[in-house]
Amino acid sequence: MSIQPAVIVLADGTVFEGESFGASPASGITTGEFVFNTVLSGYQEVISDPSYAGQIITFTAPHIGNYGVNSTDEESVNPRCEGIVVRELSRRASSWRAEGDLVSYLEQHGIAGIGGIDTRRLTRHLRDNGAIPGAFGTASESELAAAAASAPGTEGRDLVASVTTAQAYTVPTSSGSSRRIVALDLGIKTTILRNLAEYGTVEVVPASTSAEQILALSPDGVFVSNGPGDPAAVAHVPETLRALLGTVPVFGICMGHQMLATALGGTTYKLPFGHHGGNHPVRDLTTNKVEITSQNHNYCVDVDAIANVEVTHRNLNDSTVEGFACEELSAFAVQHHPEAGPGPHDSRYLFERFAELMDRSAS
Repeated sequence: MSIQPAVIVLADGTVFEGESFGASPASGITTGEFVFNTVLSGYQEVISDPSYAGQIITFTAPHIGNYGVNSTDEESVNPRCEGIVVRELSRRASSWRAEGDLVSYLEQHGIAGIGGIDTRRLTRHLRDNGAIPGAFGTASESELAAAAASAPGTEGRDLVASVTTAQAYTVPTSSGSSRRIVALDLGIKTTILRNLAEYGTVEVVPASTSAEQILALSPDGVFVSNGPGDPAAVAHVPETLRALLGTVPVFGICMGHQMLATALGGTTYKLPFGHHGGNHPVRDLTTNKVEITSQNHNYCVDVDAIANVEVTHRNLNDSTVEGFACEELSAFAVQHHPEAGPGPHDSRYLFERFAELMDRSAS
């Protein structure tokens, strides 16, 4: 493993010194929007989550890479994050599940990393100042500063087009169910597909698929997936959903939650530093139960102005909307990740709710 001195320079001029690992871009510079994730394990699932397109992930857990990587934990075939930041990189992988090590995985997928960083200081800085564009690498500090100053954030960017599937494909049901589910891929995770497949055959289609094309597949329900970037920049998906609402049940997760809210007339706004981690408390207002949830989003929804919409979930840390339902249109969505890859499984009942909604609509 080749390790060289490297530097992080944020757009506000803040500098962190460390060491490079993983892929080495020819320019010696990696740019993106810096965010932090608080999971204690599950680094491979986080890195391979398409929702991180355009972002550089800072892991708050101090030791990353200790149990290696394996094919089962992949959330996408091609990880789309720009890079990762760690405090201490494990020198070896030790797990009976390991099929390789993290550094080789990053090199294989062209992802740069920087270690030896005071991630507590960096996380506090992002918490106090919000997600910040920046650059890191082995180039000179002046070159990195120039790159950081011009690095784009996620605001105003439609990154869904860069991660959605190019061709439709089918995931067979794992339960023998006769239900047909169309999943609109905005950056869908493999664990979501595994959960959906328990309730029917899943037809995964590109984000650009029209309502007419979706209905031609005769779905019992339509699922709208997670995805990266600014939801306000993805105008075509809410238009598609407006044409589907009232015709077929709809369930959305994360970006899908934001797309469904927009289709119903709601708005989205950017959080200061987002929610990224596996320990966020959410109250299900329909049962009054508190769930510990997995989350990964920079944007939230405001549905207060939408008629006939019930808020079903609230984040107990900041009271942001975590879920809503429109009963008359057989539609609901949540901002958190009930599939939890990685994270707790408290919210997996939501897939069962979707199945029950499809069955009621079919009867």
